[in-house]
Amino acid sequence: MKTARSDIHAYITKDGSQIRELMHPSLHGGRAQSLAEATIPAGARTLLHRHGVTEELYHVTAGQGCMTLGDARFDVAAGDTVLIAPGTPHCIEATGAGALVILCCCSPAYAHADTELLEGSLP
Repeated sequence: MKTARSDIHAYITKDGSQIRELMHPSLHGGRAQSLAEATIPAGARTLLHRHGVTEELYHVTAGQGCMTLGDARFDVAAGDTVLIAPGTPHCIEATGAGALVILCCCSPAYAHADTELLEGSLP
């Protein structure tokens, strides 16, 4: 199976990020994982949330940001990868002049039902 980013339409997830599902079992086959590209505009951030079952990897491909991971807060930039264990509250903010772009690998695959928001919606 092969996909092309240019053929994939973006949507907004529960946490407020713009996502392109580059590879997802419900759309492309596969079983155990999904890969998406998330874009957070400059100055914006995702809502604090957690996933009960899903383990995530965030790999920053462009921009700069500040990651909240449980009780920790730290800067991230292109080339950095963050492991997010199931049940860990997290959010990310784009702190640079441009958008923050992240590859998100989820195992098992991302599901809206596994996303618990820990704060209200963003304006």
